[in-house]
Amino acid sequence: MELNDQNLQTLAGYLGQTLSPDPAVRRPAEKFLESIERNENYPLLLLHLLDSNSVELPYRISAAITFKNFVKRNWKPDEDGNSHVSEKDRTATRQLIVELMLRSPEQVQRQLSDAISVIGRQDFPDRWPNLIGDLTARFGSGDFHVINGILRTAHSLFERYRFEFKSNELWLEIKFVLDNFAKPLTELFVATMGLAEQHATNATAMKLICSSLELICQLFYSLNYQDLPEFFEDNMETWMPRFLQLLELDNRLLQTDDEEEAGPLELLRTQICDNVTLYAQKYDEEFRPYLPRFVQAVWTLLANTGMQVKYDLLVSNAIQFLSSVVERPHYKQLFEAEGALASICEKIIVPNMEFRVSDEELFEDNPQEYIRRDVEGSDVDTRRRAACDLVKSLSRLFEQRITQEFSQYVQVMLAKSAENRTANWKHKDAAIYLVTSLAAKGSTQKHGVTQTSALVNLDEFYQTHILPELQDRQLAQSAVLKADAVKYVMAFRGQLAPELVRGALPHLAALLRAPAAVVHSYAAMALERVLTVRSADKTPLVQSQHVAPLAGELFANLVSIFSLPASQENEYAMKAVMRTCSALQEAAVPHLGTLLPTLTGILTQVSKNPSKPHFNHYLFETLALSIRVVCKAQPSAVATFESVLFPTFQTILQQDVQEFVPYVFQLLSVMLELQTSVPEPYQALLPHILAPVLWEKTGNVPPLVRFITGCVRRDPQALLRVDKLPALLGVFQKLIASRVNDHHGFAIVSALFEALPESSMEPYTRQVFFLLFQRLSSSKTVKFVKSLLVFIFLFAHLRGGQKLVETIDAVQAKMFGMVVERLIVLEAQKISGSQDKLVCTAGMVNLLCDTPALLDGPYTQYWGPILQALIGLFELPEAEDDGVEDAHFRDVEESQGYQAAFSQLLFAPVPPHDPLKGAVTSPREHLVRGLQRLAQRQPGRVPALVSAGLAPEAAAFLQKYVQQTGVTLQ
Repeated sequence: MELNDQNLQTLAGYLGQTLSPDPAVRRPAEKFLESIERNENYPLLLLHLLDSNSVELPYRISAAITFKNFVKRNWKPDEDGNSHVSEKDRTATRQLIVELMLRSPEQVQRQLSDAISVIGRQDFPDRWPNLIGDLTARFGSGDFHVINGILRTAHSLFERYRFEFKSNELWLEIKFVLDNFAKPLTELFVATMGLAEQHATNATAMKLICSSLELICQLFYSLNYQDLPEFFEDNMETWMPRFLQLLELDNRLLQTDDEEEAGPLELLRTQICDNVTLYAQKYDEEFRPYLPRFVQAVWTLLANTGMQVKYDLLVSNAIQFLSSVVERPHYKQLFEAEGALASICEKIIVPNMEFRVSDEELFEDNPQEYIRRDVEGSDVDTRRRAACDLVKSLSRLFEQRITQEFSQYVQVMLAKSAENRTANWKHKDAAIYLVTSLAAKGSTQKHGVTQTSALVNLDEFYQTHILPELQDRQLAQSAVLKADAVKYVMAFRGQLAPELVRGALPHLAALLRAPAAVVHSYAAMALERVLTVRSADKTPLVQSQHVAPLAGELFANLVSIFSLPASQENEYAMKAVMRTCSALQEAAVPHLGTLLPTLTGILTQVSKNPSKPHFNHYLFETLALSIRVVCKAQPSAVATFESVLFPTFQTILQQDVQEFVPYVFQLLSVMLELQTSVPEPYQALLPHILAPVLWEKTGNVPPLVRFITGCVRRDPQALLRVDKLPALLGVFQKLIASRVNDHHGFAIVSALFEALPESSMEPYTRQVFFLLFQRLSSSKTVKFVKSLLVFIFLFAHLRGGQKLVETIDAVQAKMFGMVVERLIVLEAQKISGSQDKLVCTAGMVNLLCDTPALLDGPYTQYWGPILQALIGLFELPEAEDDGVEDAHFRDVEESQGYQAAFSQLLFAPVPPHDPLKGAVTSPREHLVRGLQRLAQRQPGRVPALVSAGLAPEAAAFLQKYVQQTGVTLQ
């Protein structure tokens, strides 16, 4: 692509179309841009476009976003090390982007700043050593638009230091940054503080200065996160008094009238609290001289800060600072003063646990955000959570006093609520919140609370205060208390008496019909989690017989949630549908007749615009589970599923709904694997799924391979009928060249050799081996070597050892000897997995006992080393059970197959496949029987081969196998 006006104009036109709300206009434009993004000069065209003042701002912003997304997708080489951006474009981009970012409007500047950070992760500092110099050189410009652009860029570049694992590479990079950036940043901080004093009466200037100071403080946090740098340790006297000064700053010009949105001063103080918390937690000794003054300042700040939403994050971070101080026993005296604990409880903890009007509004108007904060532990800490953390920290030092203090608060709040349940419900809410939060001393997302405190008797509290809320069938009333009660069940599901947990099921089922989104979402969440609780004997606490009487009501109520405006794609409800089906198994079959049409309708709807990945995943999990459960009881029912699902699947494939294609092929595979042949609709897909464009998307590869191998094994002639064997071998060639996907290539070629007659594969056999050895020489990995060995041994089992020797030697003369020396002898003991070991046994026994080239031909010297390698494989320590749980108890995030590009459905596992068809069950006995056949054909030969080629230790193992089998080898 040339850098010319015509191309710029064309590009601008397509960018404009991507802004269209009409999918028919937007999607083709997006696909066109995606199709040209790897052309040379494409990123430069975008940069020139977004830099042009003659282009309208929305188009420039669109160009900036497109450029950022291009960089995210392409700047990093792919898994196989291939770069999709030319070196010329890389160099030109690095030369242009900083200056361009600094002179752009803020909306464009932010996108380019993010792009610089992505480029920096790959190229900085090795290929972009002048980046920091280009940035810091403009600190003295005095233009805060430019300075803030630099600071934002540096923040996006260095923020990853907060999350990266320690490594020598990371230390070297941080040292380079500190050497070049720490001093200019400190000087800028001091200068900006001076400007704050100078412009204290100028509201506009102060707001801009505050935003700069906040960015400086964020950079301080990132640069200090991994370890305390020597520079900052030496300059604590420069930074800490100024942090304290900003915490105590009271400038009325910085106060905002907005009740919701934090102003510049709140954001700045919030970040300073983060910074001093970091020092208190990690650099206690160095920070100790400054800490008491910060404790006093934060204490005062909390006492004087209002309950408005705009202060939430500030209050949360300030309380977290106090929590981090309390956790250190040598600061105990700061909290031991008379009345200190009572003051903290009364003035900091209890007020911040109260349910405010803003919380009520969030509960009603933005239930997803409420749930995210309350249950999921979102990135945004809440006042309530911070207050609970402080209580837990105080409990470690003052457990008896804190337990006593809050037991009294709980009793007082419950008493006030009992006086007037309607007017004083917030008191009961606070009491339940205190108990739910503070009674838990240890918990996990998967198991709920695992360790409790002595605050209350959990069963008694449940029966007295929680059960009445669950039993209340006025579903539209007291919604917050109902949500609290359900959350209590969810939290203590593993601690409450089993009969209480089971007894809660009918109430949870009823609460699924609550109109409040938080209540029915919590009820669905609690139901799903209760169904995964296990008893002491590891069996489900709630079993099919406990759920079956409620099944109709559960499914009806769960499905009704999807008709509510705020919950049409409620992931908690869909997950509960999935888990209920899993708990019921065959008992779910009578209800699936009404459930499946609803699920299919939902699938049709969400496929138009997939937006909720977890909801979609649970939907497909439920479909997969339904197919397996029904067809296990009624094998012929697969035809019914095909008739219901195929039209929707066809639409998804025709419209290339990328998010759903991998799921569709997993479900198609599940249905195919339930059959002994390949019905015509599946065969009709074969030509289409071999189109190269489908294989470009990483997430499509595993399910496509599974589908193809399923077809090949059930009807080997299907490929030949449509003349697609060469095309499939082309796919194999593409996959085998990839370090990421090579094992999928082996799956395809193994299935072909296993299923197709030798005459069909013969024209391609030598080329297959040539490609495999070519990849071995160009890019050898442990995974590839293991897969190659398993394939070689499978070939020996299927076609015979002599054919294997001849095929390998046809690639290159005498090559089989090199394969034995460099692969079989050196690498065979790396084979793992019981099935792969059986295949290796079958192939190696064939080589040893039925291959003339090894017995009487040019490779007789390798007979002993191959047997030695096989015995070594037998005598390796047995791998321990990997402990993979039943799918019913597992969650999506625990699945190794779950990733952005491809999500392995837990309820659609790949079925086990034995390519040996039961030929080998006991590997050691199989070896002995093979040697016995050889001994019968050639008496006296086996003892001679063994004594000549086997080490004494291996010979002893072989003798033991022979004795155990009860044969003689003469």
